[in-house]
Amino acid sequence: MSTFAAEPLFEQLVAIRRQLHAHPELSHEEFETTASIRGWLSEAGIRIADYPLRTGVVAEVGRGGPIVAIRADIDALPVQEETGLPFASRIPGKMHACGHDFHTAAVLGAALLLKQREAELKGTVRFLFQPAEEKAKGASQVIASGALEGVSAIFGLHNKPDLPVGTIGIKAGPLMAAADGFIVEVKGLGTHAAVPEAGIDPIVASAHIITALQSIVSRNVGALGGAVVSVTRLNSGTAWNVIADQAVFDGTLRTFDEKVRTKVRERFEQIVTGVGAALGAEATVRWLDGPPAVVNDPVWAEQSAATAKALGLQVVEPTPSPAGEDFSFYLRQVPGSFFFLGASGPQEWHHPAFDVDERALPIGASFFASLAVDALVRLSE
Repeated sequence: MSTFAAEPLFEQLVAIRRQLHAHPELSHEEFETTASIRGWLSEAGIRIADYPLRTGVVAEVGRGGPIVAIRADIDALPVQEETGLPFASRIPGKMHACGHDFHTAAVLGAALLLKQREAELKGTVRFLFQPAEEKAKGASQVIASGALEGVSAIFGLHNKPDLPVGTIGIKAGPLMAAADGFIVEVKGLGTHAAVPEAGIDPIVASAHIITALQSIVSRNVGALGGAVVSVTRLNSGTAWNVIADQAVFDGTLRTFDEKVRTKVRERFEQIVTGVGAALGAEATVRWLDGPPAVVNDPVWAEQSAATAKALGLQVVEPTPSPAGEDFSFYLRQVPGSFFFLGASGPQEWHHPAFDVDERALPIGASFFASLAVDALVRLSE
């Protein structure tokens, strides 16, 4: 097992993270972030690879041999920051409320560590600084650019505010959920609110459909199947004395197994069209396909845990998260593992007061660098 000491980089990584945090950019808008990352890599003499990406950076350390990839996401969220930090976002309505600034700094740290021992590497480490994770589009763009070609294993992490610094959550199999969205349109027949029998009320139909949808998980998915169906918005009508002719509601579906995902979507459509028709309305579903579930390869999950233990980290088996992650697209192409790094944060992801404990930065850098070396050794055997 290889180990790297990243503590000497602590102040540098903190400065990088804070600069990124103060200048957040949304998905597909990460132009200054991209320029900053390229600058830090170039200053360290790290080779920047040429792939057709508008935003985001691909870099490499080492030459020849097997290739392992390490991914960091770089985009921010449309959230107004409420942390009160001295390095808080300087851009109104935009914030690194999910910790992608932390991820980027940690992976940059790993690149700096590996560059110091580049001659010892038994292959190549490719760093994917990926845009647009929050839109679940960035991973597909990186794959389409060709940046995953030749890669034999890929690794990524997400900070975890509810895990203490020094802890890492690693498990084989599903770790994060497939995240699909839906929009349901219910068409009725408008009428005066005093004579509902003259029309078809889309609000009543929607209410019955939404209630019936709650039976999917309880009656169509086993107790251990893992699924969530949430309706988050319902719109209809313009006046208190008019029954509208249409209602629209939308929400999200979360699953961890592809067979469950397919079954739930099929049952969802049956309920929408069937209950709607029973009440005289025409109801249709439009799906917003999100990323599939993050499913870790057992071999690389085991290797990741072994590397973490060699570094003295406390390895725990995490509870799978119903949040989505487009790292899953990489894992459909290349085996690898994704893990949760303890960050002792005060709030969960996407909260306006979200923050991380920066003592976790050198831990993430050291872990990624060590895992890359161990993976290359394993692939070279």
